[in-house]
Order: sequence, then C-alpha cells, then structure tokens
Amino acid sequence: MADLFSADTSDNIAPRPLPDRLRPRELNDVAGQEHLTSDGMPLQRMVAGSRIRSMILWGPPGCGKTTLARIVAENSGLHFEQLSAVFAGVKDLRTVFEAARKRRQNGGQTLLFVDEIHRFMKSQQDAFLPVVEDGTIVLIGATTENPSFELNGALLSRCQTFILKRLSEDALETLLQRAEAAEEKPLPLTDQARDLLKTLADGDGRYALSMVEQVILQEETLDAPKLLDFVQKRAPLYDKKDEGHYNLISALHKSVRGSDPDAALYWFARMLAGGEDPRFIARRMTRMASEDIGLSDPQALPQCIAAWEAYDRLGSPEGEPALAQALVYLATAPKSNAVYSAYKKAQKKAKATGSLMPPKHILNAPTKLMKKAGYSEGYIYDPDTPESFSGQNYFPEETGRLSFYQPVQRGFEREIQKRLDYWARLRAKKSQDYS
Repeated sequence: MADLFSADTSDNIAPRPLPDRLRPRELNDVAGQEHLTSDGMPLQRMVAGSRIRSMILWGPPGCGKTTLARIVAENSGLHFEQLSAVFAGVKDLRTVFEAARKRRQNGGQTLLFVDEIHRFMKSQQDAFLPVVEDGTIVLIGATTENPSFELNGALLSRCQTFILKRLSEDALETLLQRAEAAEEKPLPLTDQARDLLKTLADGDGRYALSMVEQVILQEETLDAPKLLDFVQKRAPLYDKKDEGHYNLISALHKSVRGSDPDAALYWFARMLAGGEDPRFIARRMTRMASEDIGLSDPQALPQCIAAWEAYDRLGSPEGEPALAQALVYLATAPKSNAVYSAYKKAQKKAKATGSLMPPKHILNAPTKLMKKAGYSEGYIYDPDTPESFSGQNYFPEETGRLSFYQPVQRGFEREIQKRLDYWARLRAKKSQDYS
C-alpha cells in the first residue's frame, strides 16, 4: 500500500504548507502530549503492542489530534480510511462499512479516522455501533467538543477516550525550533516578539507554524509592535455553542462564589472578547445573586437587575461597566446558599408528601358548606396579636412542623437568625398557651 500521508512533490503541485511538512511521523516526536506519547504511556503502549482499539481523541484545535491518528494508522498495519464529518454523510459511511466487511471476509481489517466526529448527529453516530462492536472497523474519532455532550453514550462506551492538551509555551517553542531547523534560518524576531508569537498562537500549534511561515521570509527583525502589525491578531478560542462557552461561564461563576473579584473580571472580559452576549452573563449573574449570596446581602439581586436593565438601555460598550460593577458587588458580597438549599429541601419534601391538604384553620371558607367542614375555624390573624405573630402551624397536619431554612452567621442573615430565634421562643410559649 502506498504511503497514506505523503504529499505529491511533482513540479506542478504547490509547495506543502509548513505545518504539514513538519508533521511528526513518530509518537515521541509529537510535542505537548507526552502524557499519551512518552514511553510507557497509553498510546505508546497501544502502538508498541500492535493492539489498536477504537478511540476518541478530544482536544482543542491544533493540538495534534490528526497527527496522532495518522501515526497510529501508519503503525497499525490496518487498511486506512479517512472521512471528515463536515463533508461526509450516512451514504459515505455505508460505502466505507461495506468495503470493510468485504475486507474482513478476506482476513483484513479497516482503521477509519473520522475528523470532527461530533459534527455527526446522534442518530448518524448510531451507524458506528454495530461495526465497532463486531470489529469490522477500528474507529479513531477526533473532536474539539466534549464527548460527554456531543457523542452517544453507547459509542463512547465502545471507545477509549484520550484527552489532548492545548500546547504549552515549551511545546510551542519546540515547534518554532523545528521550523527554524527546517528552513535553515532563525526567525527574524526579537525575544519579546518571539514570546508574543507564542501567546498569539493560544496553544494552537498549527496556527503557530502558519504564522512562522509568514514571518520567516522577512528580511528585517520584527519587534513585538511590528509583529502585531504584520500578523493579524487571532480571535480568542471561544464558541458560544461549544465547551469553551461552558468552561468560561463556569470559571466566572466559581470566581464569584470564591469571592475573587479580579478573577471574575478576567473571565468576564474573556467572555466579552469571545463575542458572548452580555445579556447571557447578566442572566447568570442574577442566578448567582440568588444561589450563592441570597439573603446574606439582599441588595445583590437588585444590583444585578439594575445592571441588566442598564445594559438593555445602553447596549455595548456603554452598558458593560454596569455589569462589571454588579459583578464586583457579587464577588465581594458575603456568601450564603441557605435560601437555595432550603428551596431544594422543600422541593424534595413537596414531591415526597404528594397532595397533603393544608391545615383547615388556614383555609378560606367562602361557602357555608366549607365553614361547616371546619375551614378557617380557629385561624388567628397575626397582626391582631401583640407581637404580630400567632405561632400557629402552617404545615399539613400529617407532617408536623418542618425546618428547611438555616441562615448562616454572615451578612444580613445574622439579623434574620435573630428574628427566627425570637419567633421560635414565641411559638414555643404560645404552643403551651394553646394547649
């Protein structure tokens, strides 16, 4: 079989891009994924033992997913097929599967590499199940999306998932040095500009080498400002529909919960730079005010609503400082999830107790029949009592009094606890009086 990955080098073919020319051919040469490719690590053991099993390679763009798939394929001895889920459909899969079945009948096996496998709908992914299950194909799927969300659980259970990392500064430096060796000349960059180039790459090796390919032809040495002028700045790796969206909003929420306003502002700025709708952030901040702060600072919720309204009136960028102000307020507010926890406990109890009736004394009696049945009998109007507190039972008679809300000793909830303690003492006293 011909080399699957060699490019045509005839004169009428355009030169191969630098990222393709520098693509590693051995696992040990893959930069930045040593947790998988070093001696004794999972992929190295799999290739060395010639026991290739179906796998999912999950990682950000430019981290080496396709390269690893190609290396595994070259070392497997299996017939190789490649598809991209961006362009392929069920018809293409059927063609590959049918050829694989015939090949298997003749003693051969097929390794199928599917790039961007998450682009297949869940129903299309079902097509892989029987052929992976019976060994007709060995599947290698590459995805930038979290497989837990984008791939069928049944397919995941039949594959081993390997998580690839975004390339570190050291890994990117390795790529730059390889490019300099291949081109037989140093990059015309100052040290500061070289560091900036790695920062602009944002962990993407393919993008880093594409920038190198533009820069290395320059005659003059570029400093950092000139590099920025020369290379268009890359947009942050962020898609409002992919895992990056959920990772950043999680980081923002946890920074607020952890009372770190600086980190909260950083993730807020990252999300805005990535094109996030500020209204989504305002919505999540309002949730934080209720879930993580609650009554420890009753002004947290009004702050968020006011900031949200200010943004709706002003738009971007004028309205964004209002959101930032509310965000800092949330991060620096005392934290309490007492109300949120009480609500969850009450939900659970409500589901468990079903359709129990309220006690009759707190039910209205608009008809004679209802009065005769005891509705409203014995009800005490709280404002008519000296303390504006009757201490009556408001739970179903079958459950007795229940306790859900336990204020923390922080912020305004300390005052609430004093009120609850006072009412508890009155309730106990009035209970004795009623008996």
